[in-house]
Amino acid sequence: MKFKDIEDIQYILHAQGALPIHRDRILRAWLAARPLDSGARRHQAINFLPLSVRGALPQLADALADLARIHTQENSTDGSARILVRLMDGQTVESVRLPGNGLCVSTQVGCAVGCTFCQTGRTGLIRQLGSAEIIAQVVLTRCLGPVTRVVFMGMGEPAHNLDKVLEAIDLLGTQGGIGHKNLVFSTVGDRRVFKRLPEGRVKPALALSLHTTRADLRRNLLPKAPDITPDELIELGEVYARTTGYPIQYQWTLLEGINDTDEELDGIVRLLKNKYAMMNFIPYNASEGLPYRRPAPERASRMAGFLHQNGIITRLRQSAGQDIEGGCGQLRARHV
Repeated sequence: MKFKDIEDIQYILHAQGALPIHRDRILRAWLAARPLDSGARRHQAINFLPLSVRGALPQLADALADLARIHTQENSTDGSARILVRLMDGQTVESVRLPGNGLCVSTQVGCAVGCTFCQTGRTGLIRQLGSAEIIAQVVLTRCLGPVTRVVFMGMGEPAHNLDKVLEAIDLLGTQGGIGHKNLVFSTVGDRRVFKRLPEGRVKPALALSLHTTRADLRRNLLPKAPDITPDELIELGEVYARTTGYPIQYQWTLLEGINDTDEELDGIVRLLKNKYAMMNFIPYNASEGLPYRRPAPERASRMAGFLHQNGIITRLRQSAGQDIEGGCGQLRARHV
């Protein structure tokens, strides 16, 4: 029994005679990292699940365990942990357990966007993750402790694996018990995202990788991203923000001498003034073989302060797990 997607699990259960109420109970147990036959005392498996379904659970549990396994875990001094996850075909991805019961998950092995300041895209795209493989990262981490927030900001571009990511988001936001605004879809920008996300019954928060207000510089920094100008990206984001009631989180990796200029600050004010948005400044996290540097702390603080003074909510974020190469832009398919 091998599979990668949630719909495969549902098909297997249906074939064994499981009704939707049985299927949902089993999925809830898996998502909570509990035995598949667990449930409320008054609904013990022997009284609740059909015999054919109960007979299939051991094999199903083994197949779910084979989806993804923790190979190594490196703990950071800040309370985060970088987890190397080995998939059933031997490929690896990394997820990051964040302080405050958060988890950053991967959606692809590698990435096709090729952001010049990111380690993940240096190998290109190796393969897509199935929706069950994405969920499995959450289940593995819940074996270690609670997970109440999931950000799709690990390896890969979620928009390039849109169907499977949305399947995972739907299950986490329904059977997985995670609040919709605590599911964060991060993307460099893809017009399909702005059409598909509002259609789902679970509407996640949205994080858009902006990084510059200049269209020419953005094409250089994000060479294989869709050709959407910063102006259009903000307008598309604003529609989604007003639809869901969640502010858009704009991501901006601060690169010394490149996008930390006064001209960029003026551009941010022009684009985000009076928008339902917040700016996340993320000082560049050093990656081997890449030429960039982070601005001095004083410069980064002044930039955040300038935006605050101009009415734009701004957070100066220090990525979790920098001492274990678990920060933004540092994840990659490390050798097992």
